[in-house]
Amino acid sequence: MTPADIRDEILDILEDIAPDEDLGELKDEVAFREQLELDSMDFLDIVMELRKRHRVQVPEEDYGELASMHSTVTYLTPLMKDLQKA
Repeated sequence: MTPADIRDEILDILEDIAPDEDLGELKDEVAFREQLELDSMDFLDIVMELRKRHRVQVPEEDYGELASMHSTVTYLTPLMKDLQKA
């Protein structure tokens, strides 16, 4: 998957987790928690969806890497580079 594909996938996951949020104005460099009404369970849902959809394992010590769209895409790009977009 390309970084653009990964970004689209994260947006899709966020739409499922927070359907009432306006993701059109999401800033890539700003932490998700500063822009969206996400709690720790929502964050874990993101991690679980990545595992369920793409078998991507994110160790707990790396959860901080998923703070913003930019950091999430940067972190996931090497892990998901060989995956095909569904």
